[in-house]
Amino acid sequence: MKMLIADDDPVSRRLLQASVEKWGYDATTVVDGTAAWEEMQQPEPPQLLILDWLMPHVDGPELCRRARNTKALRTSYIILLTSRATKSDVVAGLESGADDYITKPFDPGELRARVHVGRRVIDLQNALAERLHHLEEAMARVNQLQGLLPICCYCKKVRDDKNYWHQVESYVARHVDVRFSHGVCPDCIERLRKDLALPQRPVDSE
Repeated sequence: MKMLIADDDPVSRRLLQASVEKWGYDATTVVDGTAAWEEMQQPEPPQLLILDWLMPHVDGPELCRRARNTKALRTSYIILLTSRATKSDVVAGLESGADDYITKPFDPGELRARVHVGRRVIDLQNALAERLHHLEEAMARVNQLQGLLPICCYCKKVRDDKNYWHQVESYVARHVDVRFSHGVCPDCIERLRKDLALPQRPVDSE
């Protein structure tokens, strides 16, 4: 999973990068808020961010506010890294849009636990988004079937929106997740018997 680490302190930045890469994350590091914002606006922005509170140009809380106002970043998980530990500071950081916070100097075990929580949240969001996409596709197929279908009154083929004619079963199978098994209904059996002059089956008597 891609991660962005923004911290102007070189020692803290290197420790963060070494830790998360050891846990299997693909980390990009930047030294100030401006560079962090540029990385956050990439076509495929990182889903997990660790942002220092105090940085040159743009601070961590302002980056959080920008992220929550950007569609591609609204579901990103943001951990605010700060030396401020008062309740009012924590509240201010979370109200700016951060999902979690960790204080400096950070404990590696606590950092790992908080990062893994973020990953679980992101994985859940991605799974829900994928299921929603499948549901929308299914509803679109249902809506197609609910529309008016031109059908030939002789051969019973149906016409699609590109003006091609299809057998009913092939059209339905293409638009919904169903498959057909073929049989012959009683009316057609009787009609075939008459056409072929077949003797009628005797009716069993008790």
